[in-house]
Amino acid sequence: MSNSEVISKKVAQLYNTYPFPPDPLLDEPPPGYNWRWSWLAAYNFCTGQKPPSEEIRILDAGCGTGVGTEYLIHLNPSAEIVGVDLSEGALAMAQERCHRSGVAPSHKRKLEFHQLNLKEADKLPGEFQLINCVGVLHHMANPHLGIKSLAAKLAPGGLMHIFVYAELGRFEIRLVQEAIALLQGSKRGNYQDGVKVGRELFANLPENNRLVKRDKERWALENHRDGYFADMYVHPQEIDYNIHSVFQLIDASGLDFVGFSNPGYWNLSRLVGKSPELLARAKDLSQRDRYRLIELLDPEITHYEFFLTRPPLPQADWSNDEVLLTAFAQLNPCIQGWPSRAILNYDYQLVNLSEAEFQFLQAITENSGQLNLGEILAQTPLELEKVRSLQQQQLIILSYLRTPRAGRQRRLLRKASQ
Repeated sequence: MSNSEVISKKVAQLYNTYPFPPDPLLDEPPPGYNWRWSWLAAYNFCTGQKPPSEEIRILDAGCGTGVGTEYLIHLNPSAEIVGVDLSEGALAMAQERCHRSGVAPSHKRKLEFHQLNLKEADKLPGEFQLINCVGVLHHMANPHLGIKSLAAKLAPGGLMHIFVYAELGRFEIRLVQEAIALLQGSKRGNYQDGVKVGRELFANLPENNRLVKRDKERWALENHRDGYFADMYVHPQEIDYNIHSVFQLIDASGLDFVGFSNPGYWNLSRLVGKSPELLARAKDLSQRDRYRLIELLDPEITHYEFFLTRPPLPQADWSNDEVLLTAFAQLNPCIQGWPSRAILNYDYQLVNLSEAEFQFLQAITENSGQLNLGEILAQTPLELEKVRSLQQQQLIILSYLRTPRAGRQRRLLRKASQ
């Protein structure tokens, strides 16, 4: 048995012992949202426009107990969803979760699960427009092989969403992992014993101990469940990344880097914006070195979350006023609190709308796909630059074309008036 196979077996054993994520099963659709799992919202984030189709295929690569899969189904009702994972126990829980909550029976298209190692993704038929791979690659013996395998299944113009650990913000976790392993001795690999040892450690270390304080500050809400504790502190395989190694992983995929999904963190101005000299010096750095500088100056980062694509991925340009006025708009599906002047945007940030903005968004909901922005603005007191601001905040999603349904309605109206 190869080293890779040994590691895969150990990882599967961990997740059969502690299916992950250990979130409880619900008898209703999942609460909230993760916009990165919405094809509409993610495509708009990456391109500035609505995708050409919502009838796509989505691969949840390393779906675990189906927490992410459930959201993918819920947020993409017109998509075909495929979930794969190493753990038989986790997959069984994923199927139960998706059916028990009601999202699977109400799903318009196909849903299926497969027990599969990511490096064997080539066994799956066809290509996928969206591949979601969260918290998986860093647990593989050869993540480069894993991401290459997934990249081969990404359709041209598709998106791959990746989440991997960052070493700087997880420093204390690595220390605890090594301490537990030392105390387990010959029992290492017995994950229930590992959890027992870890719990005993945190219960007996001084309250002002750095490891204890860090766990309480960042992880205590999750780690009261043994499944989360085991995944964090007794995992048999983990690779933590920095900017240099994460871009080596990206380069190995052969795909294009679209961007990080938390661009605010990667803005150097928030750290040294008061020093024009430092900002000027940083301009001479490569983009990757600027990223490295940011994480060195703010080492709280615990993971990297980003999008990759297989070209071509068309980018919208709404800078021309005439083009913008002919666009069709709809509300971003990942906002909460609507209709209200105080809403949460796609990233759970509070947005207070002016009365004119509120009226404009109301008009969009009433005429989505039927009237273009120019026609809606003729009915609402909002300036064009404010519309552009709403689009840049991703509160609205724009398209160059009206929906087919609306197009047919307009043709029928024209015919009836002749």
